Amino acid sequence: MEQDIENLRQQVDYLQEQLHKQEKMASLGLLSAGIAHEIQNPLNFVINFSKMSVKLLEQLHEVIDDCSDKLSEDDAADMEDISADLKENLSKIQEHGERAISIIRGILLHSRGKAGEFLPTDVGQLVHEYVWLSYHAMRANDKSFNISIHEDIQEGMPQIMVIPQDLSRAILNVMNNACYTVKERAALEGDSYMPAIEVKVALKQADGSSELRIDIKDNGMGMSKEVQAKIYENFFTTKPAGQGTGLGMAITNEIITKNHNGQILLESEPKVGTTFSFIIPVKTVK
Repeated sequence: MEQDIENLRQQVDYLQEQLHKQEKMASLGLLSAGIAHEIQNPLNFVINFSKMSVKLLEQLHEVIDDCSDKLSEDDAADMEDISADLKENLSKIQEHGERAISIIRGILLHSRGKAGEFLPTDVGQLVHEYVWLSYHAMRANDKSFNISIHEDIQEGMPQIMVIPQDLSRAILNVMNNACYTVKERAALEGDSYMPAIEVKVALKQADGSSELRIDIKDNGMGMSKEVQAKIYENFFTTKPAGQGTGLGMAITNEIITKNHNGQILLESEPKVGTTFSFIIPVKTVK
């Protein structure tokens, strides 16, 4: 009896701790939205001025062509090389500026969404961003961590009505686990092992309706049948103490099966890897 009471106290303490963390995350979300707004304006200037500079460079190139007869061959070649380098640099500035803008728009979209609110979402972009967010978070803690990530995201998908705050969290939970398990196997097998994660996103027609399918496949440690049977239970984790709460997959299961009325498929084999598949009935936005 005393042991049961002590276990209950520990669970209550843990839940209180989780509530405090959720409050902190809510505050962090507001802060992130404010920062995103402040960063977006200067980034727009960077992108716009890079585009203007490309046009000015083209005009300069026309002037140089008109004066080519007054330049030596060496000077003309040098100016051609410099012009090409400048054009390439400006292209990179624009590309990475637009990438940053895309990330910020995602942050703003998620911060504006109310809990449980379905919003038109570029799911392919959302999955891409959170896959790489997970990878870079792991890299930030361990600079030696490196994996091969292969993405197969269907092109031309329309926007899909999902709960972006929830779906991004589900992607992050599964991706974090995938990164953890390939890292664990790499530590055991060394250079003979090539850690890899495959991500697929597709919108398919099934029985007259549309369904979104997201697959995240790793070649990590894999799971036994016993672990697979418990994977969605609250507080169940195979990670060492202090490295996992045991809530990630329980939350993911709720997000997909309850919040999105979908299903999760799980395939796993020890020392082969694991594949999680989200299958969600969806409404697209024209």
